[in-house]
Amino acid sequence: MVGESAAPRKHFLLVTVSTADAPSATRVRVWRKLRSLGALYLQQSVCLLPDDEAVRRQVGRLLTSVRADGGTARQLTVGITDPAEYGHLVAEFNAERDKEYGEVVERAPGLLAELEQETADGNVTYAEVEESEADLERFDKWLAKIAARDYFGAPGGIAAREAVERCRTALAAFEDAALAAQADTHPTGPVGTGTLPASAALRAVE
Repeated sequence: MVGESAAPRKHFLLVTVSTADAPSATRVRVWRKLRSLGALYLQQSVCLLPDDEAVRRQVGRLLTSVRADGGTARQLTVGITDPAEYGHLVAEFNAERDKEYGEVVERAPGLLAELEQETADGNVTYAEVEESEADLERFDKWLAKIAARDYFGAPGGIAAREAVERCRTALAAFEDAALAAQADTHPTGPVGTGTLPASAALRAVE
């Protein structure tokens, strides 16, 4: 494809880590950090990461800490000269990210269903708005973490972002309904003016 041939191929960091002589806490820390970076494991204790500057810095700090704890670690910069093999690696990275994006797509409808249920039950309140805002914020943070390790633009990212945006749109409509309900319940101005109470006005500004 034209886009694939025009895009420059990345080099990779080949990372090997052994924590056999290190504390168990070191093993857990290494696993969590490499997972957060989106490492692709070739076999146990051997993984690949794109050789981006930010990734290289984080891996360097991690390996330094492993050695300080009594483990052994090494990173090598490698280039994949075979286009087909490079394509296979990119596809594997993308497949891992697509699994994560797929979890976002799978769980996002739960927030939509909750908003629909609260509306059907007549429980359209600002307390529910705040609770759902916290849920949406968790989705945003989750999506941002996946995107940070999505080095090759996995196709599943589009559906995940759209799923979260649907939640954002639904929550905005729910909040409008909550403010309207509060205004109807606690009018402070002359009848028919639609003036919001001070608390609702402050919440609207927030």
